[in-house]
Amino acid sequence: MRILFLGAGATGGYFGGRLLQAGRDVTFLIRPTRAAQLAEHGLRITTPDGESVLTPRTITEPDGHYDLVFVAVKSYALEEALTLLVPAVGPRTVVIPLLNGIRHIESLVRRFGVDRAWGGVCMIHATLDDTGGVVQMSALHRLTFGPLTAGPDTDTDTDRLAEVTETLTGAGFDVRASTTIIQDLWDKWVMLATLGAATTLMRGSIGAINKAPGGPEFLHALAAEAVAVAEAAGHPIHGKAAAMLEATIATTEPATSSMYRDLLAGRPVEATAIVGDLVTEATKHQVSVPFLTAAHTGLAIYSQTL
Repeated sequence: MRILFLGAGATGGYFGGRLLQAGRDVTFLIRPTRAAQLAEHGLRITTPDGESVLTPRTITEPDGHYDLVFVAVKSYALEEALTLLVPAVGPRTVVIPLLNGIRHIESLVRRFGVDRAWGGVCMIHATLDDTGGVVQMSALHRLTFGPLTAGPDTDTDTDRLAEVTETLTGAGFDVRASTTIIQDLWDKWVMLATLGAATTLMRGSIGAINKAPGGPEFLHALAAEAVAVAEAAGHPIHGKAAAMLEATIATTEPATSSMYRDLLAGRPVEATAIVGDLVTEATKHQVSVPFLTAAHTGLAIYSQTL
């Protein structure tokens, strides 16, 4: 399959780079400044197991249709990115977003239709270093994907799902094809909103919060708000997702969120997609979320200073 990654930041650079390393046909559609950076330094990926430097193929404008397209940009850059992407999407292209939150699904369906727009959930702790190299900060690297229309009462495109799964398998990260991708998106959203709201509101890691007076109680109350919103929206968090959330908010390790790291670095944050949209959803279902609301207000004030 001909694969295109729209974006080569920590997420796109990691998963696209690992696929390239595994011999897949991968191209990165990126801004000229990022293309120049990769031309100078290569795509360097540092993992807990070592370092690799790759020479990726990069373009700044689409050069034809691709079979599989990953959208790996920040939520606040999505609309501009999708406009750029249109010429790369053909009649049978599968478009998988690797974004936070869930509102981006509407944008992709509006642009490309429900048959071509799928859902995607990536779980990875990664960042970029000062020269644009990708640094994987833990062993977690999982990619989940699937058609939005999949389910027990729908006709799923099993051939395309199998083809995408085969293409992504064996590239050095964990792969999971899903027929419940909307629930998977909610599971991640609740986790991210809890971590993002907690770390940005308290200006510290989860471990630091847990060690502070009232910290564990605050984290459990915040997580309960996010879980209540998901349940009211018809997507209750249970099973492995609930257990992972509980384990994450109980850690004493210096775990942070990407939004907190962006905030500390003075960069734009995905406040609306991760926290604001969940507050809006809470209002729709009349769920009280004082901690999430406080975090959203604080992030809005921060964003006004940029």
